[in-house]
Amino acid sequence: MTGYFKFFAGRGGAQGRAAVIVKMTADDGTVGWGQSVPIARWAYETLETATIAIRDYFAPALIRHDALDLEGAGARMDEALAPGFTTGMPISRAGIDVALHDLIGKLTGKSLCELWGKPDGGPLTLSWTLNPRTLGEAESLIELGRERGFRNFNIKVAPDPQFDVELARIVRRSVPDGFLWADANCGYDLETALKAAPELADAGVDVLEAPIRPNRISGYQALKKQGALPILMDEGVISPIDLAEFIRLEMLDGVAMKHSRCGGLVSARKQIELLEERGLMWLGSGLTDPDISLAATLSLYGAYGLNKPAALNGPQFLTADVLAEPLKIDGDTARVPDGPGLGIEVDEDKLAELVKQTAGIET
Repeated sequence: MTGYFKFFAGRGGAQGRAAVIVKMTADDGTVGWGQSVPIARWAYETLETATIAIRDYFAPALIRHDALDLEGAGARMDEALAPGFTTGMPISRAGIDVALHDLIGKLTGKSLCELWGKPDGGPLTLSWTLNPRTLGEAESLIELGRERGFRNFNIKVAPDPQFDVELARIVRRSVPDGFLWADANCGYDLETALKAAPELADAGVDVLEAPIRPNRISGYQALKKQGALPILMDEGVISPIDLAEFIRLEMLDGVAMKHSRCGGLVSARKQIELLEERGLMWLGSGLTDPDISLAATLSLYGAYGLNKPAALNGPQFLTADVLAEPLKIDGDTARVPDGPGLGIEVDEDKLAELVKQTAGIET
């Protein structure tokens, strides 16, 4: 990894971004690849729990299952790990879901976009993540992003609204025409969020993501009713059923999508379609996705015509890769992969070397 990002600041995080790579092989030898991307500081799933869930529960349930039967695969995974309030172990499960999509695409000779009956879409515009530890760091981090070709920024905010508002002002002065997205990662309490939202709006913020914990239902209703900024949910929106209930309860103006949060591409597609049907906003984000997961994300957002800058900061912070040919990313512009499945080829020698290098690192 390079640079500071709060979710990777402890227990080995600065040494790398933990991920579980899934290799799924059909009877004829065709291989599909997926990637589960847990972050213990973001949600309860860890590298260890994801490994166990995939190896000991999801994988045995899918052996000898028809690779083309996505719906049946989902039902088998529900049986293997029962849902609680929502889908069980969704970050772990997303890696299986992506591998299935890659495998189906390769078996049928279709890209993900073609499987879904969608155009490839793209190119996609990316935004630069700002997570300064002091306000004094902000301008140099903005300049670094601009030097890399970025024109739009997302800022990590909470719990200090005074710091956050001043950070937003600094960014807005530097990029008066850029899209400015504030993500609190559930770090405010309701009183603080209600105070911060109009002040962030006055400072030039365009949207506020995840201001409070997702189980604060009346709090989200109050923030949406306040109307100072569009309120997006992220953490806690796992299944389409969850999202439908949250919409019915008038808790949100939209969702920051990420397939890696919600159990994979099947769930993510249904959520995007529901949001579009209801005339609500969706933005594209990720979990500092490495290249396999990022390829799936780019295909999803390209297929559904994402028209706002995507907060996909894997290329910003991650330095390792496992692909034979890198994804096509130039500055803040990312091309949607083409070719069957994910449109990528995993270099298994690179993968083996990365596993060797990272063996024994605490996560």
